[in-house]
Amino acid sequence: MASAPKPSDPPPAGLPPELFQSVRAGSGPMVAVVGDAYRFLVVGSQTAGRYALWEAVVPPGGGPPLHMHSRESEGFYVLSGELAVTVDGRRIVATAGCYVHLEPGTKHGFKNESQQTARMLILVTPAGLENYFLEVGVPLSSLDEPPPPVSPDEIARLLAAAPRYGLTVFPPEKPDRVH
Repeated sequence: MASAPKPSDPPPAGLPPELFQSVRAGSGPMVAVVGDAYRFLVVGSQTAGRYALWEAVVPPGGGPPLHMHSRESEGFYVLSGELAVTVDGRRIVATAGCYVHLEPGTKHGFKNESQQTARMLILVTPAGLENYFLEVGVPLSSLDEPPPPVSPDEIARLLAAAPRYGLTVFPPEKPDRVH
């Protein structure tokens, strides 16, 4: 399991240390979860549980299955590339500069349907969901490191941990069979 980010700079003069967080480029815990890579910028233990923020790198074909959070609001800010975001059955193509906000109980997922890697920031409030990723993820030394192939063991870990974090994961829909 990856650890929480550590501040890398002292706070500016006059600012109490507990009000300052700093993570240098390329630092912070990094994990791969079902083929996507995540770098944690700030976690709940650093924000009194108010929020957590992380960077996501989603390769072509990447993205989680449809799921629902029961506890937190979630926001996606696309930095580069594009993601097809499904929100309660509606499909939205989010490109660089787009922001998608989701309230608890919203069935959603995203998928990189392009041939280019997508990057985004993910914000959750209150914090706590980051611990799910840190628990089930495979540690990475860099976001440029290719995530390991998805294994049945990884899927089993994700599904087993999901209820503890208030997550409902919906199985992928299978296409209708043609006779």
